[in-house]
Amino acid sequence: MLNSFFGFSQEAPKRELRAAWIATVANIDWPSKPGLPAIQQQQEFTARLDQLQILGCNAVIVQIRPAADALYPSEIEPWSRYLTGRQGQPPFPYYDPLEFMIAETHKRNMEFHAWFNPFRGLVDSRKNPNPADHITRQHPDWTVDYGHKTYLNPGIPEVRNYVTKVILDVAKRYDIDAVHLDDYFYPYRIANQEFGDQKSYTKYKGSFDNKDDWRRNNINLFISNLNLNLKHLKPYLKLGISPFGIWRNASKDPKGSNTKGGQTTYDDLYADVVLWMQKGWIDYLMPQLYWEHGHRAAAFEVLLPWWEKHKYKRHIYYGLGLYRMSQAKGKLPWSSPDELLSQIKDIRELQTQSGYSFYSASCFDKSGQAIKDSIRTVYQKFFALPPTMPWLDNTAPPPPHFIKIDNTERGMILRWATDQSTDVKHYAVYRFDADEKIEISNAKKIIAVQSETMFVDLDAPKFPNAKYVVTALDRLWNESAPSANTAEILK
Repeated sequence: MLNSFFGFSQEAPKRELRAAWIATVANIDWPSKPGLPAIQQQQEFTARLDQLQILGCNAVIVQIRPAADALYPSEIEPWSRYLTGRQGQPPFPYYDPLEFMIAETHKRNMEFHAWFNPFRGLVDSRKNPNPADHITRQHPDWTVDYGHKTYLNPGIPEVRNYVTKVILDVAKRYDIDAVHLDDYFYPYRIANQEFGDQKSYTKYKGSFDNKDDWRRNNINLFISNLNLNLKHLKPYLKLGISPFGIWRNASKDPKGSNTKGGQTTYDDLYADVVLWMQKGWIDYLMPQLYWEHGHRAAAFEVLLPWWEKHKYKRHIYYGLGLYRMSQAKGKLPWSSPDELLSQIKDIRELQTQSGYSFYSASCFDKSGQAIKDSIRTVYQKFFALPPTMPWLDNTAPPPPHFIKIDNTERGMILRWATDQSTDVKHYAVYRFDADEKIEISNAKKIIAVQSETMFVDLDAPKFPNAKYVVTALDRLWNESAPSANTAEILK
């Protein structure tokens, strides 16, 4: 039985990022366990993509560097044990997992956001499975052990340069759509335990007489420099950050939210994400709003409008806690799909170009059929294009032109072409009733988003005298004017 939101009539947005995180650390989402044969890894990943595509998602955020390791061939860091079972060992039979994942994602006309954990060096500081040439062994002076984990110290300039080098290496070699960083800059604070960076503070503090401000400045330098280098390398490449869901509590800063979070991204993780938005150093924020409506310390209905007020002409999408459903064990509100669906509804009501991501992909397997049915048949039933980013590029490609149209018993066959010099990556096919005005702002009229220049509408016999238009979309989803419509051409 579907949830009570099933019949809601909210208009489906045409522009909306619909993503899911695919975590590899501890094999949370993929691969299902370390050391699987290459073909099984590939089959699992494509099955995950197929599921998300059926659910209406248009992007995946894939963790390719969980802990100073790599799910791709790298001359800088070793193969990840989460992939192969042993740190430094390549997959067998050999293949390039990142190249494969990007190709399969783009084949489905979805975006691939490469997710890096920037400063985590070891998941367990008591074990170091890395080869002798790994950064944690070559530069133990760059690391800090904290809470049984090992971190690269962001206060050391060479560390920040090293992490930037790792990310730029991927950005240069692979056709990713975005670089995505999670919430671990400085680690979450542990009570009565100080992060051991006093030595680096003494050496590099400069004019800072407050360690907290110095730490924030270290991360500011890292983000601003990373963005500068990424945009110099590939101006279209997006940089996204997924911070902890509370910037600051109003009790500590009147500009903060009316929340009572025990930790905040500004005071504990030393990430001033609001400043980054103001400065234009990032292209999107994706705060992790994993709390329900009415939560005593961090209510969803308090945090959502707070973040919306801090866009500064950039995009804010929202991380939604799908995992809470898989952990609910019959307890409301997360044992029902209603909470998550109401969050999507709230996001759409506040945003014109909305967006969200589910944490995490495998939780769809554990959260029951009702949530999948609702997302697939109501909330993400119609195609949505990712929001444009006019500060990166706002020039739309020229419209396609039809080169052949065949109205056959099998269906309507459309073929078109575009100027080869343009950066066209996708096409959107629209179908309208014979007496209907052509209005491409209506997402319900999109019947395909694809990269091929031919489309066969097998449902055409159900829509006699329908007319079609096609638009071209570039890498950043700028959309052309519509082509001439088929009804006019066939007259």
